[in-house]
Amino acid sequence: MHDLGVIHGRFQVLHNDHLKYLLAGKERCKHLVVGITNPDPRATAEDKADPNRASLTANPLTWYQRMVIIRETLLAQGLLAAEFTLAPFPINLPELIPCYLPMDGVFFLTIYDQWGEKKLALFKSLGLKTEVMWRRPIEEKGVSSTRVRKLMASGEPWEHLVPKAACRVMNEMDVPGIVRSLHKKNRY
Repeated sequence: MHDLGVIHGRFQVLHNDHLKYLLAGKERCKHLVVGITNPDPRATAEDKADPNRASLTANPLTWYQRMVIIRETLLAQGLLAAEFTLAPFPINLPELIPCYLPMDGVFFLTIYDQWGEKKLALFKSLGLKTEVMWRRPIEEKGVSSTRVRKLMASGEPWEHLVPKAACRVMNEMDVPGIVRSLHKKNRY
């Protein structure tokens, strides 16, 4: 078990497979830092490896909203606040990563596609210790935030795809309304 682990994601919006990923990271370390990517829209960049990750409709929530949703979800899972930290993860500005994240942690990731491979190469180029938790074909990825957002936008049931605590907080924040509004303006 590592003393310190770092995991990351956009979490736009947090779903059940994100939770499995976060808990798998926590099982590997005493303290988990959850890096939330695309923390600032001005620092969000398009990438050929994942062309939709920078669009407005793919990023409906602020860093703060995602931080609250993740925090409440992890606490509801029985983690203690002292066992994890939430931090911005400026993946599109790698020179800023040391400003936000502990460089002595083990950076966990999963790989399903070219974007995962690109992140692994980036982490290695920065001299980070990395651990690939699993590598699977894209067909085995499971739930996607895109699917949850599309269900929200169309008014269809989505709650079964997200952890209960996340569902509660997203409803309190009116995330479905935010997603519907963006969908009407920009179309997926």
